[in-house]
Amino acid sequence: MKKPGHKKKNPKGAGRKKIKIDWDEFEKLCAIQCTLVEIADWFKCSEDTIERRCKEEKKINFAELYRKHSAQGRISLRRSQFKYASKGNPALLIFLGKQYLDQKEKREDKHNESVIFNIDIGD
Repeated sequence: MKKPGHKKKNPKGAGRKKIKIDWDEFEKLCAIQCTLVEIADWFKCSEDTIERRCKEEKKINFAELYRKHSAQGRISLRRSQFKYASKGNPALLIFLGKQYLDQKEKREDKHNESVIFNIDIGD
């Protein structure tokens, strides 16, 4: 006779299959700055599942793992920008000058007064 409240164990293989994360793919998605929502959509799972797999399999939380791999993407992007800027790409030269050399744009207003303003383009 079964005890009250006793649950029958699921037979082996019953229930949902555990979603596997392709960690090489995960790293590539982080490198191109995908968000947690986008990464979860890519693997067809919830954000919580991504968080759990990071802790279970990588022994680190998502934010730390993402920071590590997204940095590689930013480095690669910055390398490409410098490469094309050094080949004479004017837009990239201006952008990099503002980012790294604290250069500003100067503009004349209607009253012929010089106005200097910063443009925050971000990382």
